Amino acid sequence: MTDLFDGLADDAGNESVRRPRPPLAVRMRPRTLDELVGQQHLLGAGSPLRQLAESPATGPSGPASVILYGPPGIGKTTIAHVIARATDRKFVELSAITAGVKDVRRVIDQAKDDRDLRGITTVLFLDEIHRFNKAQQDALLPGVENRVVVLVAATTENPSFSVISPLLSRSLLLTLRPLEEQDVADLLIRAVGDERGFGNELELPAEQRDTIVRLAQGDARRALTVLEAAAAVAWNAAGGAADTPVVINDGHVQLAMDQAVARYDRDGDQHYDIISAFIKSIRGSDVDAALHYLARMLHAGEDPRFIARRLMISASEDIGMADPTALPLAVAAAQSVALTGMPEARIMLGHATVHLATAPKSNAAYNAMNQALADVQEGKGAKVPDHLRDAHYPGAKALGHGVGYIYSHDAPHSIASQQYAPDDLLGVDYYRPTANGAEKTIGSRLATLRQIIRRKR
Repeated sequence: MTDLFDGLADDAGNESVRRPRPPLAVRMRPRTLDELVGQQHLLGAGSPLRQLAESPATGPSGPASVILYGPPGIGKTTIAHVIARATDRKFVELSAITAGVKDVRRVIDQAKDDRDLRGITTVLFLDEIHRFNKAQQDALLPGVENRVVVLVAATTENPSFSVISPLLSRSLLLTLRPLEEQDVADLLIRAVGDERGFGNELELPAEQRDTIVRLAQGDARRALTVLEAAAAVAWNAAGGAADTPVVINDGHVQLAMDQAVARYDRDGDQHYDIISAFIKSIRGSDVDAALHYLARMLHAGEDPRFIARRLMISASEDIGMADPTALPLAVAAAQSVALTGMPEARIMLGHATVHLATAPKSNAAYNAMNQALADVQEGKGAKVPDHLRDAHYPGAKALGHGVGYIYSHDAPHSIASQQYAPDDLLGVDYYRPTANGAEKTIGSRLATLRQIIRRKR
């Protein structure tokens, strides 16, 4: 099997000095855009990435700066290194984790000299740009605006929130998509056969390859890391030597990585995307999808109290009076979560999720509240009818307050025929119950109530 070390010649010319080989993910990094797996939507002829990697144009007509946005392990850094191979450009790499404003200004100043004196275009690759604060990102603006540098910035966080607007407006935003399972499988096959990888000295059966693909969850770097670790386990199990290719089995893969690491960031896109999918699945009555998203959040360590709060909102917004028990159950679940904590809280959250997802749905109460607020904001209904005004203090009746008010319990069925709404809102129906669940019964009762209440005396 391929040695894990490279030989280095000593002073006498003997290869006696040894150093660890670079990680498999580094060795298998594509050298051209054609070797890149996935992202085909960004690699068409004449695309910004093609121009950056292949076009020799410089100056104002040269390629624009780009911001590469996507989850880890799908090719952002790889694309930058492919661009670095363009022979007519100088490539400078900075990481926002360690670099500062001085480093940025130094690169831009040197790039200006290289452009004006030598005719060389500088490509600045800035990884983790979302870690730069506003002042640090501002330092990039002069170089990008005047095309002193071609900026290639990478981020795993939504640029709309993490990159300043002036920099966004001067760059092309390219969104990288998670790799498909076939993309990751093709990459593993290439790593097994390529001389930069294992040179066919390793066998990866289809079943084990599929396991690694599943564990990788669209992350090419993770897939190659698991493959390399599994290969090391298999190599050690074979005693460190074998005349035939070492075969990876399920045990080797499981030792390398016993479970998929959920991709979830509690302060970024995944936090908002998954809770959004969770609530929309409940609204759509897909209980199985809702439970999946709930499990993903809990597995990733999301605060169960946050989930419980969203369930309470969903109970009123999406279910309302179609199932009047939904909100009390969601509140009970939230209280139970606060009293018990994890891991038991998952039981109550699952209970509430199942109830809400399978309940009849109505947003009639939600819409009614929004429409009533809209009328108030427009200044409607300013004057309370006199007979409804407070009449408990001396002199109130002299002002007409409370005069003519009918105590509802003195009327037949405790429903009095009298005006409740302000004059300019008479006859306005905010609440329009659906025919779903309990609202079907409420609808017929409400029609009778309105008929009695609004009957002219």
